[in-house]
Amino acid sequence: MFLTKKFYIICILLILLLGAGYLFPIAYVVAQIGLLVFLAATVYDGWQLYRTKSIEGFRSCAERFSNGDENLVKIYAENHYPFTVYLEIIDEIPVVFQRRDVEFHLTLDADESKAIEYNLCPVKRGEYDFGLIHLFARTTLGLIIRRYNCGTPTTVKVYPSYLLLHKYELMAMSNNLTEMGIKKVRQIGHHTEFEQIKEYVKGDDYRTINWKATARRHQLMVNIFQNERSQHIYNVIDKGRIMQSAFQGMTLLDYAINASLVLSYIAIHKDDKAGIVTFERQFGSFVPASRKEGQMQLILENLYNQTTTFGESDYSSLYIHLNKNISKRSFLIIYTNFDSIIGMERQLSYLRQLARQHVVLVVFFENAELNAFIAKQPHSAEEYYQQTIAEKFAFEKRLVVSTLKQHAVYSLLTTPDKLSVDVINKYLEIKSRQLI
Repeated sequence: MFLTKKFYIICILLILLLGAGYLFPIAYVVAQIGLLVFLAATVYDGWQLYRTKSIEGFRSCAERFSNGDENLVKIYAENHYPFTVYLEIIDEIPVVFQRRDVEFHLTLDADESKAIEYNLCPVKRGEYDFGLIHLFARTTLGLIIRRYNCGTPTTVKVYPSYLLLHKYELMAMSNNLTEMGIKKVRQIGHHTEFEQIKEYVKGDDYRTINWKATARRHQLMVNIFQNERSQHIYNVIDKGRIMQSAFQGMTLLDYAINASLVLSYIAIHKDDKAGIVTFERQFGSFVPASRKEGQMQLILENLYNQTTTFGESDYSSLYIHLNKNISKRSFLIIYTNFDSIIGMERQLSYLRQLARQHVVLVVFFENAELNAFIAKQPHSAEEYYQQTIAEKFAFEKRLVVSTLKQHAVYSLLTTPDKLSVDVINKYLEIKSRQLI
């Protein structure tokens, strides 16, 4: 039970009125009557609130949250009192959000229920713990507050941004997105993807004769094969310390994981096979490329709890294990972050070797804050000096792009907030040019 501000204000007024009774006797009589009425009203107010447990509340939210997205949380409150109550609702959200504004005020008439909605935007994967819901109820008199502890503590898992999948679902099915203005011509050839069986005509390769179908039809039948449309797409995620830089509250690693999830989804809808590779000091997780049912869930579960030891990434280990695990020519999208040309040159030999066997796209990040600083007009010698240093760093990023291009390694320099869109466009561009 809690006493309200109104209760204490009335108490102060009654005390002042009693004090005034020393000067004005009538005030003392009024104060005594007021005190009796006040005590009766307080007892009555308490009796109304505590005669039965008549407030219920519970929380409704998804079992898993999408990292970097707004996730809806609903709180339902029900009033079973035969009168109107005024509620103050406080939800115990996970401490990682560091929010103190999840407090709501609600008026419920007799036997009425209402829902309150708010959004939470996590910026880190993992498990988040919700506590109880505290409902503070008072009547129209407003002298006493009764607290109800409702709901049950809940743990939700924060996964990579699966909400982005719905955003790009229609894009994945759009012809405008797939063709990129280039007409693809399906060629019949000696490939491994079976298309159909047809009657033999003069000029067909006799090596493609299907003898079983010929025996059944009593005429020559041949197998027709087509160019393989299903390519192997691997998102290779660097989990080293260089991916721990933050942008708008999320690390580059989380941006890379979100983009990998979206690109895998798009690739599977484009009849390609998607897989995942992670690495840092040692080779990490490996999900073979596939487009079978349940592949997206397998990728999602694999990316859910990826962490880093903040070590230096070992590209030699990556090269060895990719050679061991991936035998077919594939499209490798490597998410990393080269801050300088020197850092890239240390890994260039391994990237070149990978590019001889696969199509390699290296994705790294522009510093959006640095670009904004460069765009400012300097007003002092110190600012000129700082801006010159910043331009040097920006130039080295562009130099990395040109150096990789010279060695037949594709590259994409983008900002974290545009990563998913830019990677999808680059994938579709390379696919439309039939480079994979």
